[in-house]
Order: sequence, then C-alpha cells, then structure tokens
Amino acid sequence: MAEKFKMKILCIGAGYVGGPTMAMIAHKCPQYKIVVVDINKEKIDAWNSDELPIYEPGLYDVVKSARGRNLFFSTDVDKWIKECSVIFVSVNTPTKTYGVGAGMAADLMYWEKTARRILECAESDKIIVEKSTLPVKTAQAMERILNSGENSRVKFEVLSNPEFLAEGTAMEDIKNPDRVLIGSMQTDSGIKARDVLCEIYSNWVDKEKILTSNIWSSELSKLVANAFLAQRISSVNSISALCEKTDANIDEITNAIGTDTRIGNKFLKASVGFGGSCFKKDILNLVYICRTYGLTEEADYWENVTKINRHQKQRFVLKMLSSMFNTLADKRICLFGFAFKADTGDTRETPALFVAKKLVEENAKVIITDPKAISNAKSDLSDYSLKIEYIVDPYEAADKSHAIAIMTEWSLYKELDYEKIFSSMEKPAFIFDGRNIVDHKKLYNIGFNVYPTGKSPLTHF
Repeated sequence: MAEKFKMKILCIGAGYVGGPTMAMIAHKCPQYKIVVVDINKEKIDAWNSDELPIYEPGLYDVVKSARGRNLFFSTDVDKWIKECSVIFVSVNTPTKTYGVGAGMAADLMYWEKTARRILECAESDKIIVEKSTLPVKTAQAMERILNSGENSRVKFEVLSNPEFLAEGTAMEDIKNPDRVLIGSMQTDSGIKARDVLCEIYSNWVDKEKILTSNIWSSELSKLVANAFLAQRISSVNSISALCEKTDANIDEITNAIGTDTRIGNKFLKASVGFGGSCFKKDILNLVYICRTYGLTEEADYWENVTKINRHQKQRFVLKMLSSMFNTLADKRICLFGFAFKADTGDTRETPALFVAKKLVEENAKVIITDPKAISNAKSDLSDYSLKIEYIVDPYEAADKSHAIAIMTEWSLYKELDYEKIFSSMEKPAFIFDGRNIVDHKKLYNIGFNVYPTGKSPLTHF
C-alpha cells in the first residue's frame, strides 16, 4: 500500500535540536513524514532504540508515539535529500579553533558540507530551513552555494527558523513556544516558502505566536536572545560578589528588582556561572561579527559578559581555597552535579568542568556525582582519569569528603539527608552552594560551614 503523506520533511543532524524538534513535529502532525538523518550511525541506532542519545524530560514518550508511524531515523542522507521537499539543517556550528576568527567565529565547515551535499543530491525544488545557530548573512552564502549547480531547473528557497529551546524543558518549549520565528527573503517565492513552514507550525502553535521577519533579522535574533539572557546572569553574578563583601543577600536583591515589571524576574538567579552549548559560543560569535564591522566598543561590551562568567567560576574555586585554610591538597572534594543544568545530561561548557580541573590543579581528590551526566563527565575529564572518582550515589560520593560543592540544581540535592551526609564527612565539613538550592540555616545547624553564592557565609569559626 502506497504511503499517503501530505509532505516529506527531512532534518539533517540528529542532535539536541534536530531530534527533539522533529519528534514534536511528527507527534503533532501525523499527516507529514519526518525523517532525521545523521552520518553518525551510533547516534541513529540510539534514536531507534529505547536508550535515546540525549536525555530530555518527555522526549522518549514523544519519540515513541511517532517512531515507525511517521518518524524515522536513518543514515541514508542522500536518499532522503532526494525525496523530501522541506529540509531542516541542524548541524553543529562550533566556535572555530583555527585560522581567522579562532576562539570567536562560528565554524561553518559542517554547514557548508551539508549545503553542497544538498546541491549534489537534489533532483526537485527544496525549501531549506536554517535550524542551526548561524551568523547573520549566512543564508546569503547558502543561496550562492545552492544556486551554483549546473541544474538550473532545481530551485531552492532558504529560510531561517532559529530554535529558542532551553535544555531540561525543550519538549515543553517546542510544544508551547513563546514564539516561532521564521525569516525569509522578501520575494514572492521567499514568502511562499515561508508560508509552507508557517503552515507546519500552525498545526499546534497559535498563529499569533508565529512571527515573520526578513531573513537577516531572524538569523541575528538567535544570537541576540542568547546574549541578553547570558548578560542577565553575568549581571546578577557580578552583584553576588559585591553581596558577599557587604553582607547583602543576593536573593533579597533579585526579589526586589525582579518585581519591577520593567526588569522581570527571569534569569536573575545567582550561580557559579552559566554553561551549555549556546551562550558562550553565540556571544563570542556576536563579538566577532561586531568587530568585523568595526564596532569595537560594542564587541568589548558583549565580550565582558563571558569574562564575568569565567571570573565567577574562578571566584568559586578561590572561595573554596581560602575557606579551607588555603590548601586543598589531598582533601576530598565532592561535586554534586556535573551537567550544566538540571534535567539534562549535557555537559558542554558546564561550570563543573572548569571547577573540577582547577581542583585537580590544587592536588585535591575530586569525586563527581550526577544522575545523568557521569558518562559525559568521564569523557570530558579523560585526561584526569587517575585523579577523579565517579560515583552515582551522592551519599557514597560524599563519604569521607572534606567538602561538597553543589554545581547543578538537581532537585534530588535539595531532598538528601544531610545529617547522614555530615556524619560521614571529615570535620570541619564544608558546603559550597553554587546554585543556592539548599536550606543554608538548616545545614549550619547540622554542623556544616556553609558558603552560599551572593550571601554571607555561615561558619562555626
């Protein structure tokens, strides 16, 4: 019996964005056939199994609801480029580590290879959707590549559709987005292509939440959104340092300013610093773009957001060192959490990586516990394998430790029996709360020396 799908949609790239986004489209739109391809066979095999390659609350149920019905995962990139009329490009665009722009500019190597592969395989008109985070004006480069082929009968339209997902809540973010942004060329064919993508999302997203713009505004909006969010975190963290010097309380301050409707209360949580794959990468990309256009002061402004973030992580380690009698050598330091945030196993740019390395440099004995990120932590710290222990059970991990550092805001760390933990630790016992998630007064009463972020310490000496 022939397949009867209204449209065939392809996503090239089966990572943190492509997989969940396509799973939700398939879940909400059974009339479309959705195929996710990747050259990494191990990753595709995982998507086809009960052990998905990424952890995200709710993801497995959504994948399971559509997989085999209208959602498919494959390594046959060329076949599905030929067959699908809408192609999302969701490949990795890391920060360059070589050549001009190293350390700041986006590395578009994988993106360009994908564009050329589409050109090579396409036999019919295609709508190409930029889902990866890309520098402004990238769509123009993609159009030039796609229109450089000898087969002028194949037409391509390029759209920008940046993702605004937060790991840990990605499935809910896709299901109930604040907005869906679609940028297109302001031509008749560009607007027609844009309408096709609008129709896909309108199957479950209110039409007033589907925003349209020119393609350059859409590309730049993603970088700007992440830069603004990261800026808020760095702003609060800079004030947390002042609070610790002046006996002010960062939670009371953020509550006071967060009730101002002009400011709002989102992203005002003091912490050991931000992580994840996007914030640092996108800000540095924005810095590079500004400098390319000669906007030196603007570039310096945004670069300082990342400098404050690094300083906050460094300050956290120095606080541990100074509080524990200016030596961490041979002391067991237990990191509660390694993922860059709760409800994900992602460890990209996690503050815990920076802290773990610095502790090892101080000859501390580091123990890492995390409910979802142990395997990634082992990979990230493979060069330190002889100096770090990995223990899933937090009680076992904390046993005989001199200090606990809370690195990830997993809810389970709020609910532990800290009297039991205290009794098993070396004395004096320390807790450094890099996320301000536990009851500091209660821990002090148990006997801990407590060092919150942005608040006065509670110590017994």
